[in-house]
Amino acid sequence: MIGHKTENNNPLPLEIRPAFEELKVLKHLRNAGITKRFGFTCSYLFQLVFVLIIFHHQNWFQILESERSESFPGKDAVYRFLNHSGFAWRRFLSNLSAQAVNKTNSLTSSKRVSAFVVDDSMYERNRSKSVELLARFKDHARNCYYKGFRMLTFGWSDGHTFIPVDFSLLSSVKSQIQGLSHSIDKRTHGYKRRMEALRPAPEIIPAMLDRALAAGMSASYVLMDSWFTYAPLIRAVLDRGLDVIGMVKADNKRYLLNGRRLSLQELYYVATPVMCPQKKGILRSIHTQLSPGIPIQIVFVRHRSNKKEWLAILSTDTTLTVEEIIQIYGIRWDIEVFFKCTKSLLRLQKEFQGRSYDMLVSHTTIVFSRYILLAWQHRQSTDDRTLGNLFLILCDEVSELDWAVALSQLVELVNDISKKTSKRFSKLIRSQLQQWIDGLPSYIKAYLPVLACES
Repeated sequence: MIGHKTENNNPLPLEIRPAFEELKVLKHLRNAGITKRFGFTCSYLFQLVFVLIIFHHQNWFQILESERSESFPGKDAVYRFLNHSGFAWRRFLSNLSAQAVNKTNSLTSSKRVSAFVVDDSMYERNRSKSVELLARFKDHARNCYYKGFRMLTFGWSDGHTFIPVDFSLLSSVKSQIQGLSHSIDKRTHGYKRRMEALRPAPEIIPAMLDRALAAGMSASYVLMDSWFTYAPLIRAVLDRGLDVIGMVKADNKRYLLNGRRLSLQELYYVATPVMCPQKKGILRSIHTQLSPGIPIQIVFVRHRSNKKEWLAILSTDTTLTVEEIIQIYGIRWDIEVFFKCTKSLLRLQKEFQGRSYDMLVSHTTIVFSRYILLAWQHRQSTDDRTLGNLFLILCDEVSELDWAVALSQLVELVNDISKKTSKRFSKLIRSQLQQWIDGLPSYIKAYLPVLACES
């Protein structure tokens, strides 16, 4: 009975099956060792959890309480799947993201800058008490404390499409509320993820970068916030052949300039002002060195909400202009959009309320894979080059026909049709045409007949 139901009840809607096949999601699932010997297959359970929020708009508890509960497997089948500590969820996410990045790269110009983005976000479990490795952290944005984890995320972006590549749910040794489960097998992937959760974030990021490069992903820069722009991590990124662009804090770091050790505040006053009326937001820039001798360029820009303050952006690529540094650093905002989308729309923190650390990792991976498929489908729907040769044929045909002539002919055709109809329909057609022309940009109106819509 279980085998019959598994084969005939495909949980994937028709709209998303082509993307699953194109990105080879189920193949990556098998290659990561996420399989079972009996019962509902892991691929079936993965697809079932994958579509809960996107298409059913319900969590697993609501599905089991609904009238459709008989067509779904039991509660224990899904929870055993998510709580399994032997599944290599990191390998699955790495292979899936590498597949998506390679497909996206084929649609991206070689002149366009791509970058890895690093940032962390809150993973709140404020109402929990017994979640494994639960800790207490401070939210500096709201200036308050919360219970949960720090979700350190590593992603790839070309400025148009963001792909999550890796993550780690960080706990804390000092402010830990719940400790490590003693029943976990130390040989499993789950135990390694738990040990990683107790390490500082700057020690984990180089390993994430190594895994991304080993999977075949490439980028020119690593973008990071002011919490990560410290000399040891910058040096580790430079050793791997990538440059760093990131915000800088006005803390106790010192910069070397002509043999002097200056703070960021002192560096601002000796920096060269940017005298250009078109660059009102760019205040100053200077070439200097971090204390270990790393050559950098720092650009000072005006704070958007407080005009009296300034922000500093660091770049280890000293050949870039100040405009290029700011433009590339703007790609970092993609990860903030990703955090908002996964929490608000994909229900990252609220869909499952398990106590096991393995469930947190598995469910977060599934939510990240949802975002990858949605991002790829969005790229396909907005990038005409995904049409393949059809797009090139259409480009050749359109290039032979002047658009202004074609638009003028279209207006004349509508006018001719309106003359052959009754007065009532003629007036309606001319009125609609006039409204359409009024909404066009002025540079397009100049090419249209002046009296095209006069009655």
